[in-house]
Amino acid sequence: MITTSIQYIPGMKIVEHFGLVQGSTIRAKHIGRDIAASLKNLIGGELKGYTELMTESRAEATDRMCKQAEQFGANAVINVRYATSSVAQGAAELFAYGTAVVVKPEA
Repeated sequence: MITTSIQYIPGMKIVEHFGLVQGSTIRAKHIGRDIAASLKNLIGGELKGYTELMTESRAEATDRMCKQAEQFGANAVINVRYATSSVAQGAAELFAYGTAVVVKPEA
């Protein structure tokens, strides 16, 4: 599955359009990560536990979006975007969305 954040794929022609596809995941913070984050807040630096959590969340939401696109028969998702929102104390949703299309090489 080709994914891109732009509205087209260079060298490819959109031959079919399926519309919006999406994928999401909701993740809660881990107590171990919270302790490490609290310490980092005192001394500064990257919160690696949270970075890993967001990386995993992005991958899972993207995978779910691509699976939905495959169900439509798409071979690409263009104009991919990500959004996050807090859904509860200590839990956040990561949402991936884009436009499912079929692309073929330009003749």
